Amino acid sequence: MGLVDSDVSFLWVIRPDLVLGESAALPKEFGLKVEDRFGFISGWCPQEEVLNHPAMIESLTAGVPVLCWPFFSDQVTNCRFACVEWEVGIEIEQDVKREMVEEMVRELINGEKGARLRKKAGDWAKLAREATGPGGSSTVGLDRLVNEVLLRK
Repeated sequence: MGLVDSDVSFLWVIRPDLVLGESAALPKEFGLKVEDRFGFISGWCPQEEVLNHPAMIESLTAGVPVLCWPFFSDQVTNCRFACVEWEVGIEIEQDVKREMVEEMVRELINGEKGARLRKKAGDWAKLAREATGPGGSSTVGLDRLVNEVLLRK
């Protein structure tokens, strides 16, 4: 409910294959509030398109900060990098109350810490564009790989 109460647009993907039992069931009032506001809940989404959409609170290369709530696999590592190493995210603790989620979302969008995170995310996005552009480190590295492995130059 904190996400809805924050009055910030959101997309929440809840993959049914990763949720056991009744834990995926959301309160009925949550669904009604989502319909009345500007949120959307789905079981699937085209991740790359979503992460690069300027309205989303995600993606380092898109230059927007991240609200992290890691559950499994690489999410824990990604959260650490986003929040500690790259300084572009805020981590949600596992046992969190709705008021805290609302507060964190508002801070990320409108707060002082959110402004710092958005600036840092913008800096990283600029570096990513430079690295993948003509003459950038990623472009040069990929060209070298193609030449050495595929073309055997």
